[in-house]
Amino acid sequence: MASPSSPQRPAEAQLIASLAGGGRFWAIGSVHGDADRLASAHHAIADRFQPGDRVVYMGGYMGYGPRIIDTINEILTFRRHVIAIPGVELTDVVFLRGAQEEMWQKLLQLQFAQGPRKVLTWMVEHGAGATISAYGGRVDEGMEAAEQGVLALTRWTNNLRQSVREWDGHSALMSALRHAAVTDDGALLFVHAGVDPARPLEAQVDQFWWGSTTLESQTGPYQNFTAIVRGYALNVPKIQTDGPILTLDGGCGRVNDGALVAACLDGAGHVLDVIQI
Repeated sequence: MASPSSPQRPAEAQLIASLAGGGRFWAIGSVHGDADRLASAHHAIADRFQPGDRVVYMGGYMGYGPRIIDTINEILTFRRHVIAIPGVELTDVVFLRGAQEEMWQKLLQLQFAQGPRKVLTWMVEHGAGATISAYGGRVDEGMEAAEQGVLALTRWTNNLRQSVREWDGHSALMSALRHAAVTDDGALLFVHAGVDPARPLEAQVDQFWWGSTTLESQTGPYQNFTAIVRGYALNVPKIQTDGPILTLDGGCGRVNDGALVAACLDGAGHVLDVIQI
């Protein structure tokens, strides 16, 4: 059994998290290494938190921003605070995998990629350089290792893995990330970036973290969900707090003075409160 201080590991959890329907849900948009804004949002949520509330982190904890280690530590600290509240279950706090976390997992297996230098270059251009630096790595050493071959790359990625393990709870969090979360009454779907409306939920793969260009043109409900809540808009940050598709991305960590957005929703997807910091 997972300890109260550690998120559930995948052996104990499905890729799609299930949340009890009804009640209230706090959805926290992408953070991207802005630990100060996250701490402020946590304080605001704590002041408003009610017994029975649940928390869904929408992915995008790493990348871009300057304080990735502090961001992960802040998430773990707040989780411990929430699950210590009487009536809150371990499963009432859910962490989704975002684009940055998906990229990080792929980066740690870079030695198996075709054209690893090209892949690493793309990842760095899309925010992964900050995560590499946060865990004590250097991009130039990774590029050099990519030129040297599989053994050199394996040493480089193993060093990054070891650095993650040295931070209490970080590996457990990365192992606990879910692809999406749904309420057991079928009303709400929480995703990082989106879904492909033409595919059933169990057939979504990269769409969860890279989104779908057809999602916003969807005119009818997706699999009868009342609302889809996402924490990241792929190209341009966006905040949309009404309608069937809710987007909570103020550009936190990835654009100058980007805001962190969190929203409290009822069981039907109506926004009850918005925190924008």
